[in-house]
Amino acid sequence: MKAVVVYEAGGVDKLVYQEVPKPRVKEGWSLIKVRGFGINRSEIFTRKGYSPDVVFPRILGIECVGIIEESTDEKNLPVGSKVVSIMGEMGRAYDGSYAEYVLLPNNQIYKVSSNLSWGDFAAIPETYYTAFGSLKNLNINKDDKVLVRGATSGVGVAFAKLLKAKYPSIYLTGSTRKE
Repeated sequence: MKAVVVYEAGGVDKLVYQEVPKPRVKEGWSLIKVRGFGINRSEIFTRKGYSPDVVFPRILGIECVGIIEESTDEKNLPVGSKVVSIMGEMGRAYDGSYAEYVLLPNNQIYKVSSNLSWGDFAAIPETYYTAFGSLKNLNINKDDKVLVRGATSGVGVAFAKLLKAKYPSIYLTGSTRKE
């Protein structure tokens, strides 16, 4: 399979697109055919060597959307299921989603039902999960006035959309670096 492998810390020149062996399924894990993934700041930090626990070589990627190719849990994760996975040491302690296939622990794979295109679906997991966690922890109510700093970032846009979905009439403003 094709994958992007990082052999040593550094710039984008350290991302090596190459052929690697397809992962083999092991007990408690399933193989996902990756249909899309986001690129996250934490992966850039890892590539630059700022994640001391990450051992190279490593295939980065902390999130993905795809289809179950092989499963050790046919009951909950049958072959052909549309799935999503985020974090849980993917792309850090073990190889991640910058590849055609990724091997993941079954307890980190979530079956989903969605009519979104793969591209749109891939833009959601980590970004919206982060925004949702922030929204949940802030205990905002419908009468609050909310300022979203960095409202034009991926997480900022996701936060604003989730907030307006919950409270359509809430006063919401945002900042950005550029007019």
